[in-house]
Amino acid sequence: MTIRLRRRTAAAALATMALLATPAATAHAVPGPAPAPATSAAATLELPRPTGPYTVGSDILHLTDHDRTDPWVPESGDRELMVSLYYPARPGRPGATAPYMSTGEARLLLAGIGLEGTVQPATLSSLGTHARTGARTAPGHFPLVLLSPGFGNPRATVTSLAEDLASRGYVVASVDHAYESLGTELPDGRLLTCVACEKMTSAPSEEARQELGRLVSTGRAADLSFVLDRLTGHRPAWEGSRMIDRRRVAVAGHSIGGSAAASAMLADPRFDAGINMDGTFQERVPASGLAGRPFMMLGTASHSPGGEDESWDQGWQRLDGWKRWIGVEGSGHSSFTDVPVLEDRLGVTLDPTVTLSTDRQVRITRDYVSAFLDQHLRGRHQPLLDGPTPDNPEVVFQRP
Repeated sequence: MTIRLRRRTAAAALATMALLATPAATAHAVPGPAPAPATSAAATLELPRPTGPYTVGSDILHLTDHDRTDPWVPESGDRELMVSLYYPARPGRPGATAPYMSTGEARLLLAGIGLEGTVQPATLSSLGTHARTGARTAPGHFPLVLLSPGFGNPRATVTSLAEDLASRGYVVASVDHAYESLGTELPDGRLLTCVACEKMTSAPSEEARQELGRLVSTGRAADLSFVLDRLTGHRPAWEGSRMIDRRRVAVAGHSIGGSAAASAMLADPRFDAGINMDGTFQERVPASGLAGRPFMMLGTASHSPGGEDESWDQGWQRLDGWKRWIGVEGSGHSSFTDVPVLEDRLGVTLDPTVTLSTDRQVRITRDYVSAFLDQHLRGRHQPLLDGPTPDNPEVVFQRP
């Protein structure tokens, strides 16, 4: 199966960008980017509220891996990552909510998807979230989930899922992979653009694009292992790391981030479970499988047995542990991200083929991802994963 990277209208460009589908290291905890001034209209726009019992806290880390040179811009030096953390917090006096993204990131994202001038950067960056900065961590130890966004998409585009998981009792780390997002702002004000996207579009052949896709997937796997090191190692980068149960760790991603989830499990036995949300497997699952660890494939109806993306058929056959292949009828490639919410809140249409409501897209993603994690990180059987249910008629359990 080839990497799907097509030129489309500006209105669908965001979905297109996401179609692809240690001791020597240092880290710096930094405050989140200052929220942009909100207009009265923007102040009423917010993400769906989390559904779990916990208050949600948020923090941001700037991590630098001194053992790896950045693969896309070697002259920039060591590999740098921005990570947003969401965690169960103690209830208390309301604090400042975490910004959705910085104004600079919003400006680059809107320009990259052809909405510059249609949506103001401040409107997007000030989209309301439900995580409080500086919130005290809740008592106890909680499973950890690492999230990798789609190709070209900033980590902000998985915020709704991250907040919901944190409210249900998970520590969540959403990762921006340097030079693989339309816009990533570093603490010193530098704005990184998607150099990897440029290399992909200028690749001289299909074989070259496939190799670049594999490099993105395996490179992200190395990023995710590094983030895991810095959150659970001897000298953790985050002061709240003591709340993480390092014996219960999952990795999930959208599009090429979903491929990276599988690559991370192949490379690192510390990942106990994984989820691929509508991403082509850029690094194929080997005949030896994933050492019996559970894996879920959650995607659009186009990802069906015998469909265009042969990597899902191949991956399914080689998964050797608990597994599910779940399709969502009426969904689109970006239904498993914040994109449906952004369309709804900003009054734009990025994927006109989607027939599901925004609420259903958000609810299905949250419910099935959390059910998978509850079953495999907490050992709580989830009937939702046993087969079709009357309350979710759009959800199809594929059994090739």
